[in-house]
Amino acid sequence: MAEFPLALVTGAAHRLGRAFALSLARQGYAILLHYHQEMQGAYDTAEEIRALNRPVFLQPADLTQPEGIHALLNLLDEVPHPLKVLVNSAAVMERTDVPSLTAEAWDSALDLNLRAPFLLAQAAAQRMTEGGLIVNVTDVAAQKAWSAFPAYTVSKAALESLTKVLARALAPTIRVNAIAPGLVLHSDVVTSEQWDALVARLPMKRAASLDEVTAALEYLLKNEYVTGQTLVVDGGYSLI
Repeated sequence: MAEFPLALVTGAAHRLGRAFALSLARQGYAILLHYHQEMQGAYDTAEEIRALNRPVFLQPADLTQPEGIHALLNLLDEVPHPLKVLVNSAAVMERTDVPSLTAEAWDSALDLNLRAPFLLAQAAAQRMTEGGLIVNVTDVAAQKAWSAFPAYTVSKAALESLTKVLARALAPTIRVNAIAPGLVLHSDVVTSEQWDALVARLPMKRAASLDEVTAALEYLLKNEYVTGQTLVVDGGYSLI
């Protein structure tokens, strides 16, 4: 099985994480599929990866807790494939205005959205002895001031800054970049009416497809001269 390079994707049971995991599998990677509570989604994604004749390894973990990160790293060291790609996709986005935001909610968001990517990048760098790629999934929110999502917005802005710091610190062996999607998949943080209104404001007048977002990852895999950059895939959302 050693002919397959390994990609670790966090939050890979659903939404963008799932799309990134499937894209990497199609490109010849074995997948270490992290998930938290979405067990059925993780199993379904794993079956799709196996249908592509790619090895897949599943690990549930709460990445806000040190023991969760340790469990993921322990499995990583048991997988018989060399780690080449880390995609930090797991994140939490909760609507809480500034007056109501508790210290616990702030810490939980930053622990998952910022601290976990740092610790996993740190661990990945120790294992990518012959080079690799780290991709942090940020958000167009990093360029905005979303007062209804303060912890999320700050964590994504900080993650883009971390991307630059890591890119400089880990070069030339390891490249570190970020992908910042805009509107892709509707979630329950906004109503359907609010979603439609947001999409209507976009210069492109539509949400992104999953293929358009995963194409950014494919570009970063192929162009080995790009590091420290954030690829914005937002249909012009950052312009409004």
